[in-house]
Amino acid sequence: MKTKQTETFDKVHYKTKNNEPVIEITNLRKSFNNQEVLKDVSLKLFDGENLVVLGKSGSGKSVLIKCIVRLLNPDGGTISVFDENVMALQRNELNELRKKIGFLFQSGALYDSMTVKQNLEFPLRRIRKDLSEKDIKEKIAEVLENVGLPDAQNKMPSQLSGGMRKRISLARTIVVDPLIMLYDEPTTGLDPATSDEISLLINDVQTKYKTSSIIITHDIACARANANRIVLLLDGAIYKEGSLETFEHSTDPEIKSFFR
Repeated sequence: MKTKQTETFDKVHYKTKNNEPVIEITNLRKSFNNQEVLKDVSLKLFDGENLVVLGKSGSGKSVLIKCIVRLLNPDGGTISVFDENVMALQRNELNELRKKIGFLFQSGALYDSMTVKQNLEFPLRRIRKDLSEKDIKEKIAEVLENVGLPDAQNKMPSQLSGGMRKRISLARTIVVDPLIMLYDEPTTGLDPATSDEISLLINDVQTKYKTSSIIITHDIACARANANRIVLLLDGAIYKEGSLETFEHSTDPEIKSFFR
């Protein structure tokens, strides 16, 4: 028997079939202290795709995804998520929309005073109130298995390596079954081998959880591993959009500076 929440999620999946956009951004603008960070940015995220937003540090990549969930308020433009005008939502409506969006912060943002288990329980108890204690226990075990850390429940964040913290942060994000994933520099600060493992996990999440994702990165290995499509953000504006192959074979000096 489906719960009301499950019915809502199913309806969203139904609405976004036939490769329709789940996020549509038009002419987005954002400035800080008269410095324009985003300049009329327009892009779409399609159902089931991994969209990589590539750019140098300071190009506005992280600001872009923070605007999508209104951690930052844009100065202009429109953002539509599942056909809802994000800028017009009241706080309670925005909170409901955020339940469908997983945000993997660059720092991981784990609660240092909580065990891994408690970190995972926290969003489940707030968002998935339909779940029983047995359901919560099984869900935590499932996501930890999926990120390759099935025995980490009783560890504290301080006991985890950088790669393990990133995995647990990812587990906490997917534990509530989001429809959209926003990854903010998921491989920053990790060694190459661990970065490759996180990239593989991102692909696993796309496959297992049927997510649509925006991946913010300046890591070309991460882009190569995950991109169904790439957008290059340069000085706050979209410079180029296309497939990985298009970028790999470009002779444009700006693009070649990334794809050497």
